[in-house]
Amino acid sequence: MAKAKNILFIMFDQLRWDYLSCYGHPHLHTPNIDRLAGMGVRFTRAYIQSPICGSSRMSTYTGRYVHSHGASWNGIPLKVGERTMGDHLRDAGMDCYLVGKTHMRADEEGMARLGLAPDSIIGARVSECGFDVFERDDGMLPEGPDGFYDPDGAKEYNKFLRAKGYHSDNPWHDFANSGLDDDGNVLSGWFLKHAPEPANIAEEDSETPYLTGRGIDFMAGHNGPWCCHLSYIKPHWPYIVPEPYASMYGPEHVLPPVRSEAERQNAHPVFRMFMDTKVGECFSRQDVRDAVIPAYMGLIKQADDQMGRLLRWLEETGRIADTMIVLTSDHGDFLGDHWMGEKTFFHDTSTRVPLIIYDPSPQADATRGTTCDALVECIDFAPTFVEVAGGKPPGHILEGESLLPLLHGQRSDTLRDFVICEYDFSATPVAHLHDIAVRDAVMFMVADKRWKLMHFEGGHRPMLFDLQNDPQELSDLGDSADHAPIIAEMYDKLFRWTRRQSQRTTRSEEQLIEMRTKSRKRGVILGVYDENDTDLDLTVKYRGRKAPNMKAGPK
Repeated sequence: MAKAKNILFIMFDQLRWDYLSCYGHPHLHTPNIDRLAGMGVRFTRAYIQSPICGSSRMSTYTGRYVHSHGASWNGIPLKVGERTMGDHLRDAGMDCYLVGKTHMRADEEGMARLGLAPDSIIGARVSECGFDVFERDDGMLPEGPDGFYDPDGAKEYNKFLRAKGYHSDNPWHDFANSGLDDDGNVLSGWFLKHAPEPANIAEEDSETPYLTGRGIDFMAGHNGPWCCHLSYIKPHWPYIVPEPYASMYGPEHVLPPVRSEAERQNAHPVFRMFMDTKVGECFSRQDVRDAVIPAYMGLIKQADDQMGRLLRWLEETGRIADTMIVLTSDHGDFLGDHWMGEKTFFHDTSTRVPLIIYDPSPQADATRGTTCDALVECIDFAPTFVEVAGGKPPGHILEGESLLPLLHGQRSDTLRDFVICEYDFSATPVAHLHDIAVRDAVMFMVADKRWKLMHFEGGHRPMLFDLQNDPQELSDLGDSADHAPIIAEMYDKLFRWTRRQSQRTTRSEEQLIEMRTKSRKRGVILGVYDENDTDLDLTVKYRGRKAPNMKAGPK
């Protein structure tokens, strides 16, 4: 069993893997996250299972692919029967608490059908993705003519701001996510031209320091063993940050976009649909990138400083000696690469995430400060955490694999030879604008260390990238006759994945093996002509029995 008593599971929202100095960014220096990498293992091929907040997180929390858990887009509830990280960890004797965002939508219809009251302990956990909630903050509190996007967004944070004197009907918007002009007008962070403005809030009161403080409050008040999911809202949009971070970076720090004119002119039809969205067209402009990316970098720099605050607290309290730290993101951000914004496609810009794991146990000493290029999926966190808690990961439910053998130097690679990512865009404006049937608005990615194939429903050809010779994914080989054998090989991997048994979650493999012979000893005798043709002990209940003659019925 690992020596870690507790797990601090840190997730940033929309943090690109290559926007940290330990992953090679030339201008954005993140010494605290880099120091964490020096204490543990930095993974270079960690992939999410869906390029959108909700479904990516549901895969991480359930340890299951989107195809298995079914919560395939934001706002689609996680089925009431799906077990999650919290359920598995509590079975192993470890508490599991949330501080921050999950993007979970409860299956209220399913809960009502089963009579699960939301205010009961079980009902509350089902409603909160299996977590016990210290503080949930999904962060987003936008408001339009039809009301709030999420009426519960930033609920406790807004209370905190009002108590501090930030008076407004929506302090999250007016102060934490907007600037202010000289006449007192709110410069909304929703408008990208305002990204260079400093947020109208004291830095220590902004969202990232606030959640860091809440995470420390939790850890200070709880004895282990616990898993604390400290789930940050930033650097997700709105792209705006308070001083001093608003002034740290400028257009001179904005890297050239990874894209080509040929890529745009010869775009796959589905890829073009995403390029031609409002956000894609906007981030294709250099003035937008020059405004937004420095703010995005400032948000990340602020996050790194908060990681320094966390590490200092863990060291001062001695918790660093018994707490595993896992740092990752739920997806990336295109930021104008490949003529796109947002994250909803399959390039590494979106699907590859930073992953750093510090294990305090002596078994991990041999791998400290190393990098690992194993193919890792975010569904691997749940089985890893179960093993840290001293349990045995239920392989018939959890579809990932424990990373402890890699952390402890027992293996250099995972057991898989490909990774999977899925995207269901049937509820998006893209599907509406192009009149795509719900069944056809689905796509899949299968990738190994050399090749990446993107499959699209609706009769489209695939896209194919040579990750070795074209790491920036600019040359689509999906219609190349010379690469037909590679395409077939990648489809074989995708089809192998689709043939997996993922829905049989009520019996383990060990139970199934036991069931193979159990019925023979419970009286089921098939294909036996004479009682002497089988083991006599199997027929003991059927031999030597006496009964009255009842052929004419009872007298």
